[in-house]
Amino acid sequence: MQRYNIITEVGDGTFGSVWRAINKESGEVVAIKKMKKKYFSWEECINLREVKSLRRMNHPNIVKLKEVIRENDTLFFVFEYMECNLYQLMKSKGKPFSESEIRNWCFQVFQALSHMHQRGYFHRDLKPENLLVTKELIKVADFGLAREIISEPPYTEYVSTRWYRAPEVLLQASVYSSAVDMWAMGAIIAELFSHRPLFPGSSEADEIYKICSILGTPNQHTWAGGLQLAASINFQFPQSGSINLSEVVPTASEDALNLISWLCSWDPRKRPTAVEVLQHPFFQVIIFPMSFRTTSDDALTRFMA
Repeated sequence: MQRYNIITEVGDGTFGSVWRAINKESGEVVAIKKMKKKYFSWEECINLREVKSLRRMNHPNIVKLKEVIRENDTLFFVFEYMECNLYQLMKSKGKPFSESEIRNWCFQVFQALSHMHQRGYFHRDLKPENLLVTKELIKVADFGLAREIISEPPYTEYVSTRWYRAPEVLLQASVYSSAVDMWAMGAIIAELFSHRPLFPGSSEADEIYKICSILGTPNQHTWAGGLQLAASINFQFPQSGSINLSEVVPTASEDALNLISWLCSWDPRKRPTAVEVLQHPFFQVIIFPMSFRTTSDDALTRFMA
């Protein structure tokens, strides 16, 4: 760590704090995440989810882990530095983002998710704070809760900030999939248009109430599995009809509303995959900067064709 000059703290979370720093040798600005828990062996470190998942993923829209340092039983992750996150950007910008800005960012995020999901991981903690931005470039960060799709259930029920948590997780499903990331992205896209969370619940029960007040109460047709999940924990869905999404996100285009609605389907099996999203009409008008194109990505190759 003596090779780095710590400049300022830029974030503090449950598992660690993040600092802006400079590599004394190269002059490169980096972000250093200092873990709060003590680690007494290298084996412990290399088996961490964040390390295992990031070692398996190399994509221009996934934040790059440059090195891992353990000193005095304290663990440090050294990442490439990004200027800010989407939450900070929403707070600091007075006027709404243009649809082309939202389209550009989301296209990049879905490329990253396609890469991640195809390699057997899903993020589980997508929220505006975990999407890092520098100018037009956006990257997915914070893989502390990333889960391998092939790993054994039951999965922990506490996943992601409540407002972006999929209903199957809210209802304590023991098994879930990469569809939880798709739900989170639906909520995030809506928030990028309105600068307000789509489902701002104050508790798990209130979160489900907020979802029902927009999507309507699920039934056998929209989510039979959800009714079974609710019955298993003696939960009763609040009764509510659906509303037109344009009432909540009035500045979004018809294509954007259609995509948000598809991503926020009650039934996780009815949500699109990241590959399917990249082919949605919302992205068909995109003029994508060459520097962000990854020709090795199957989804993008098909899209560009």
